[in-house]
Amino acid sequence: MAQIETKDSGKGGKKRAKKHSSEIDMTPMVDLMCLLITFFMLTTAFAKPKVMVITMPEKDKDQTIKDQPKISAERTLNILLAGNDEVFYYKGQPTPEKPMPQLVKSDFSKDGIRKLLLNWNRDLFTKITEYRDKRLTGEIIVADSTFNNTIKEMKLDDKKGPIVLIKADSAAKYRDIVNIIDEMAITNIASYAIVDIGQVEVMMIDATKAGTPLIKYPVIKVK
Repeated sequence: MAQIETKDSGKGGKKRAKKHSSEIDMTPMVDLMCLLITFFMLTTAFAKPKVMVITMPEKDKDQTIKDQPKISAERTLNILLAGNDEVFYYKGQPTPEKPMPQLVKSDFSKDGIRKLLLNWNRDLFTKITEYRDKRLTGEIIVADSTFNNTIKEMKLDDKKGPIVLIKADSAAKYRDIVNIIDEMAITNIASYAIVDIGQVEVMMIDATKAGTPLIKYPVIKVK
């Protein structure tokens, strides 16, 4: 800011005001700019976008319906996403010739769908966890490619774990899909797929929410 100083003439006269040119010290501003630049550089480097890796199967154009692999009903676990963090599941496949499977309501908590997946996939989960711990402790030293390939082989050799079919109705949100895929990764599920939900399964969800679960296979009218 400009400063005004008074100067005595020394002869008993009036004091004259002496004006100095206004100057702004830019040194603090330069220091602040350097700090801001450093801050944004560091936060930009650390705030990397989170990416979810999903392995998609290769599409075979020559494959027919007869050539498609059959899924064992005993290992099939259907997970239905109904929005509002509501998760329903049932085992097997609903068919008119068999009793109607009953939906079980769950959620994304550690005691919800994760507990079910861990209990069913306990053998594979334990095997992968022990192998990962040995590498972290230095008991075994392998390259990243070898480590990843070994885990893939463990999953391919698994014949006991569940085959999960993930289905979402119209009320499900994008975050519900992300949450359930996270559960697949946490519990080391070897086989899972995102498929379209069927009309019967939508009716099963509505009936379960209403407190009147379906007892027998419903009659579907073809339009």
